Parts: sequence; C-alpha cells; structure tokens
Amino acid sequence: MTWKTITASLAMAAAVVPAAQAANASAMDRVEHAVFGTLPDGRTADLYRITNNNGLVMEVTNYGGIIVSLKTPDRDGELGDIVLGFADLDGYLSEAYRKANPYFGALIGRYGNRIAGGRFTLNGETYDLATNNGPNHLHGGDRGFNRVLWQAEPFQESGQAGLVLSYTSADGEEGYPGKLDVTVTYALTDANELAIEYQAETTEPTPVNLTQHSYFNLRGEGHESILDHQLQIHADRFTPVDDTLIPTGEQRPVAGTPFDFREPTAIGARINDDNTQLDYGQGYDHNFVLSGEPGEDGLRPAARLEDRASGRVVEIATSEPGIQFYSGNFLDGSLTGKSGQPYVHRSGLALETQHFPDSPNQDGFPSTLVTPDEPYRSRTVYRFSND
Repeated sequence: MTWKTITASLAMAAAVVPAAQAANASAMDRVEHAVFGTLPDGRTADLYRITNNNGLVMEVTNYGGIIVSLKTPDRDGELGDIVLGFADLDGYLSEAYRKANPYFGALIGRYGNRIAGGRFTLNGETYDLATNNGPNHLHGGDRGFNRVLWQAEPFQESGQAGLVLSYTSADGEEGYPGKLDVTVTYALTDANELAIEYQAETTEPTPVNLTQHSYFNLRGEGHESILDHQLQIHADRFTPVDDTLIPTGEQRPVAGTPFDFREPTAIGARINDDNTQLDYGQGYDHNFVLSGEPGEDGLRPAARLEDRASGRVVEIATSEPGIQFYSGNFLDGSLTGKSGQPYVHRSGLALETQHFPDSPNQDGFPSTLVTPDEPYRSRTVYRFSND
C-alpha cells in the first residue's frame, strides 16, 4: 500500500468543522491517503491514515465510514491496534463477512439497532423496512450506511486532524421516508480524543439514529478475550428485551442484576449468570439508559473501559441518552483479522452511543424523529489514556 500526503482542498471540511482550518490548507502531513480496494461496481474505496502529535494513528476508509485501525499506546508506550477489522477492502466484501455481518468499525444508519417487525407508523402512514435480523430490522437494513461509499474530505487544523464524510440517502432508501443528507466528522485530537460529530437534514419527517460500531479489544486486536476488561457504564437503568432483542418498554434498575456496571466490573464476572436477559442476548446485547444531564459541552459520561494488563483505557462521553453494550457474543472464529488471528467468541466488544432501540414504536422512549425544521445533531468523544 502506497501512502500519499494529502494536499487537497478543505472546502467541504471547512463547512462542517471550525472555519479556522480553511486558512490552514497547506501540506497536510497528518493525513495520508492510499487506495484501499475496488468495489464490485468498479468504484475505488480509499483509506486515510490520520495521526496526532502524540503518535496515535487511526485509519478510516470511506467505504462504510469504517474505522479500520486505531493504534494507542500501552503503559510502556508501545502502540497496539485496539479495534477489530481487516487489512484490505476484500475482507469487508467477502461472503464470510456478509454472512457473519458483524459491522466492524462501521457507521450505522439510518437507524442504529433494531426496529420491531421492520415496521413503524408515522403521521398515519406505515413504513415497511427490511427484516434482516430475524423478524426485525437492524442497523439500517440490507444496505445500511455501513455498505455505502461516502464522499470524504480530509482536514487539518491546530490541535486536530481528521475526515469529513458525507452521504445522501435518497427518499425511500431502505424504506425510510425523506431524502437525508448526512455528514459525519471524525477528528483525532492532540488531547488523545476521537471526536465524532453526526449531522443530518431531511426533506420529510423520518426516524434517525446514527452510531459508530467499532469493536474494541484494549489488549490488542487479535487477542482472544475481552472478559477480563473492566467496564463501567454510567447508567442506573437498562432496557430489557424480549427473545428477539426488542425492548419491552420497561426501563429496569440495574441494581442487583448482572447489568450493574456502575462501578468498574470485569465483563466476565457475571456474563454466565442464570439470567433471562443474558440468555436472550447470549451475553450482553442491551441498551443502557445513561444517568444525569449533559454538561456545558453537551456531553454526559457514558462508559469507561480498561484493560489492566496493558494499561489502556478508553472513556466515552456523548450527547446521546443511551449506550448499547454488546459483548461480541456472535463472534465464532469464522473471520480472521489484521493480525492473522481468528475473531473468536467475545474477542471484541462494542459500545454504541445511541437513542434507544425501537424508539419509533415506543412512546415512552426518547424520540428519534427528525424533521425539516429540526435536523439531527449528535456528538460522541472517545478519550484514550493509559494507567
């Protein structure tokens, strides 16, 4: 793979991230570009390598907005790749990947998580969606945002560098009403943060729930287990589900259950407890209701993940009301990642900031409705450190 320093125009990026970057359109030594592969229709997918001043390295492809690699230092300063994925585009296009459909590192939309029965009613009209997860709709359907080629514009300014991704979802795409113009900005900062800004504007009222689906293993991608990771989730309640993983509508206290992560707890400590909810998810695959109100920056603490062996830590703050914790229950070793190691059961975990699953059908949940007068805005920040 041949990397090239990017010197392209920042016009699109300047429209989304602070305008000061437009004056900084000189050689972009912190963003490099290479060809990642070719799609079946002949279009080229690109890969962007972004670094910060502390040596963190993130690689993103405009196919699916996938975070392909994210390298952070352990307590000894050694960089390790902490997200699951593949070394080239073919891995994400393979039949084995499509069959397993784990959404490694991808942008998810129009609607992250599940919608019951692939159906919702809006203003008296019923909309039918793909049922691609048993009887339900999952992560935007058969061709969600994880399978489209996004337009990409790199940017660099004082203190951060990154990528602005944009995509227009046509009216009726995957069954959703309204044309939706989506912009997602990935910014890797010199404070060792990955800040993700989501924006969307629609021509008609429509539900929107965007998220990012990276799988983390802080010991390093390819390590066989995340069960010894310490997880803290800032949530007093979670949303229990039925046997198809659709929320019942209840917001149940976590106290006294295996879902109590209010204090740092090993993921494996209670994952095999005799519990109906764990049986339904074959482990953790549940939305947690985040506690407290957003601060002045619009964010509330969501989660903290630590691997004590390496010392790596990631802390998550978000403007979203919920976070889905998925413990990699359906990874089965059929996919081999960048390190040449198979991704076995629970070798990665996802922490997806979001509105709640099935909100279009749940009056008691926060609304996911976006209208022409009320566009979609969301922000999540991942902060990386080591102990």
